[in-house]
Amino acid sequence: MVSTTAIRARTDADVEACVAFLRPVHETAGYPVNWPADPDAWLTPPDALGFWVATADDRVVGHVALTFSGPGEVLVERLFVDPKETGAGLGRRMLDHCVTVAAGRGLDLSLQVADNCHAAIKLYRRAGWRETGTAPIDWGGDLASTVLLFAPPSVTRH
Repeated sequence: MVSTTAIRARTDADVEACVAFLRPVHETAGYPVNWPADPDAWLTPPDALGFWVATADDRVVGHVALTFSGPGEVLVERLFVDPKETGAGLGRRMLDHCVTVAAGRGLDLSLQVADNCHAAIKLYRRAGWRETGTAPIDWGGDLASTVLLFAPPSVTRH
């Protein structure tokens, strides 16, 4: 059971732990749809605003990135939680962290998720994210044919 959790900036030393539990995420949840040839590089897209990890009792158990998708726009990407820690609210906390970071910088936020990632889609909907559309993909093979587009819950600005 998770007792002490936190979201913090990812360090280079965290990448190995993230790759270690990315494999069971891929095998059990179908994310990423296609296993990357270089998982370390996949976790570190060059157009990123930042990377964060979730920790439980000082162990890295979750990962998320924000990447620039256009002027003033960022995407939630590379969001996953160690399957041994699902259900503890860490995915939701990382989503909320992304909302806070984007709002604090005045950036529009969105995310895209392949249609085969049912647990992730359920999380986004429970967290108040709104589906805004779909787009066809050509990289999902027999596993996924579209991505669902989501916008975050409305943020009240004062």
